[in-house]
Amino acid sequence: MSEKVIADFVARFTLDTFDTPEPVRGRIVLSKKRLVMATDDSKTTIPLTAIFDVNVGHVPGDLESFFQDTITIAYRDGDARRTAVVEAGSEEVSRFKTVLFKAELTGSKAKVKHPARVGGRVTDATFRPAKLRIAPGTVRFEGPGSMTVELANVTYFQKEERESEQVIVLRHAEEGQSVTSEFTLQSERKLNLLGRYLRLEYSELAREVEDVELSEDAMEALVAIYSGATSGDLAGMLGLDSSQVTMVLNDLTDEGLIEEGQKGVSLTAQGQLVVSDRIESVNT
Repeated sequence: MSEKVIADFVARFTLDTFDTPEPVRGRIVLSKKRLVMATDDSKTTIPLTAIFDVNVGHVPGDLESFFQDTITIAYRDGDARRTAVVEAGSEEVSRFKTVLFKAELTGSKAKVKHPARVGGRVTDATFRPAKLRIAPGTVRFEGPGSMTVELANVTYFQKEERESEQVIVLRHAEEGQSVTSEFTLQSERKLNLLGRYLRLEYSELAREVEDVELSEDAMEALVAIYSGATSGDLAGMLGLDSSQVTMVLNDLTDEGLIEEGQKGVSLTAQGQLVVSDRIESVNT
């Protein structure tokens, strides 16, 4: 490959063009133009422009017995629809997912309406041109309609038809309030991939916090930190003494919802998602 390689690792994989569904061990190489899957005996090249869906964890039924942590890639080969399933460690699958979506989507031309709504109020915003940027945990649209969405703050998204055009409607928390943004891409294939990326990232975060149970004091502390409060502010805001605040902060740290950094205590992505759900429930 003459172009720059952005991922190169060894894993087990299978393609539906193989004579048997049993996976083989080989090399996975990704550039900004193509995905190459090679063994000692064969090499399959998939142009990125041929990929129309990417999924994590879902394996076609006849392959379930062969795989554990997987990424499934659906692509077009002429008039045929093909699938490739790659198995690797969970961290490797997660990294590969991000770089694959980044290669597919970063730099795509988009149109953004932000904010389309603030709470329940419709704004007079119009669609403006932008370019899409993908990074772990975020989606950014750069241009006159610039905006960055922290995926942990997303509370709702849906694809809708607007005047014969597919638009993604996305509701997220921004500066303590519920904001709705709308965007579309020039390519319907890329818009479908962006929708898949949003679903995968959101579902992963949601799974991590679905079993978290918090006291009212702990939830109020999370919301206060989200709004900019420091740990020193919490005693007065919550009506607790310092030892009680310490216990609340320790519980939130143990749950993976806050972390201590150079600028003091802050929410993790999981903490932001919990607060976003709280804000959404208050605003609806």
